[in-house]
Amino acid sequence: MRRMPSPNTDDIDGLKATIAAQSAELYAQALLIEKLKLQIAKQNRFRFGARSEGLDQLDLMIEGNERDLAPSPSPESEAPLTATGQAKRQALPDHLPRETSVHSPDVTGCSVCGKPMRKMSEDVREILDFVPGRFVVRRHVCEKLSCRDCGVIVEGALPTMPIEKGAPGPGLLAHVLVSKFADHLPFYRQSAIYARDGVDVSRSTMAGWVTKMAALLAPLAARIEAHVLAGDAIHTDDTPIPVLDPGRGRTKTGRYWTHVRDERPRASLMPPAVFYRYSPNRKAEHPRDHLKHYAGFLHADGYAGYEQLYQTEVIAEVACMAHIRRKLFDVHKATGSPVAEEALSRIARLYAVERRIRGEPPDERRSVRQADAKPLFEDLRAWLQAVLPSLPPRGELAKAMRYAIARMKRLEIYLEDGRLEIDNNAAERSVRGIGLGRKNYLFAGADSGGESGAVLYTLVETAKLNSVDPQAWLTQVIATIADHPMKRIDELLPWNFKPMSFCHA
Repeated sequence: MRRMPSPNTDDIDGLKATIAAQSAELYAQALLIEKLKLQIAKQNRFRFGARSEGLDQLDLMIEGNERDLAPSPSPESEAPLTATGQAKRQALPDHLPRETSVHSPDVTGCSVCGKPMRKMSEDVREILDFVPGRFVVRRHVCEKLSCRDCGVIVEGALPTMPIEKGAPGPGLLAHVLVSKFADHLPFYRQSAIYARDGVDVSRSTMAGWVTKMAALLAPLAARIEAHVLAGDAIHTDDTPIPVLDPGRGRTKTGRYWTHVRDERPRASLMPPAVFYRYSPNRKAEHPRDHLKHYAGFLHADGYAGYEQLYQTEVIAEVACMAHIRRKLFDVHKATGSPVAEEALSRIARLYAVERRIRGEPPDERRSVRQADAKPLFEDLRAWLQAVLPSLPPRGELAKAMRYAIARMKRLEIYLEDGRLEIDNNAAERSVRGIGLGRKNYLFAGADSGGESGAVLYTLVETAKLNSVDPQAWLTQVIATIADHPMKRIDELLPWNFKPMSFCHA
């Protein structure tokens, strides 16, 4: 601590001024320590700790978890128990191909009487094994036929290729896309994997394939975008992506914007979907452009760039309880504050209500919220306002509580409409894959690469939302889209996917 000058001990006013100055300095240092502890706790949790935001001794019952969206397993699907309480090994899936090896005793006759032996029974043991993916070369032979009498020549037609004058078939192209945008494998790793099979595919070649596929499949991504914007409530968020910036010797920060329509929590049969857009920066003009044709509710964070959208009065804001909770959780994790813990416990009760009504129709959801969630919501807001004056006004906890009070004003609309959600977790889930990819491939090569990525993330993530295998779906789409009538392109959307047998190009 900085040493203060020693005042005259007979100067009472001077002593008071010294004490006040030292108290102010100590207060400022305490605030700085609290802020640094919070930053260190966040960094340690991000680098070394579990990413879960659960609290010891608290069942927070947070929704927005993928397993909540999946159907509950039936009793028949659960593994039976042995007499000792251990789970029995379940039978291997019937749809997997079987290769049978028969092991007969190495005998020619009975060892006692010498007569031939007959089969009495057999013991069968099934082993689950894995055969690595393999390359195949598909030879297309176009025969020419001629008439010996009049000289007419006809030739078989070559199937439409995904890339004209290119070597890759639809299965390989789909595999490259899924590996990059679903499994987060950068091109150099894919190239190394292919090299183990003696196939040389360079990174630049794969990058070229991705650009061509993004252009080929862009109409399909546009139809998914139209489907999302036709919803009455969507979720939006954005996440950074490093992009090479030639001439400056470093990367710049581009953005991926995500827009999600997922009505499954309200028992809707409309298929879920997500579309992405890329922009070279985070200016407010980008979300305004993405959503210029949208009218409805918008679940979003507090980004100021959305404010002009709300002023149009055709888009209504719905704030996010998860953002409120996260700021309080960070303070509790760093300081162990009992006030923050109490706030988290109160928020947990709101999420418990949401857990009960997941999958119910909107009218039922609104009725339960009015009866059970609204009193809890109002009690939480009143408690925050009552406790806030007793906290250091510049402390991190006070900042988190002021943020909560402000955002709750824009969240309470969810209590009045069963179509809405308590948080924006649907959008946050949709950017997780981009976060994983960012750690692996590090950056996009150019703005054009970000735009291609937005198209392909739209396709892959929408397929996953609909529990469709993106590899099988994209293989079929890439093989057929060039010859498919554009007026019937909706037949190729992932929720309309029906596997069929066809000849790979």
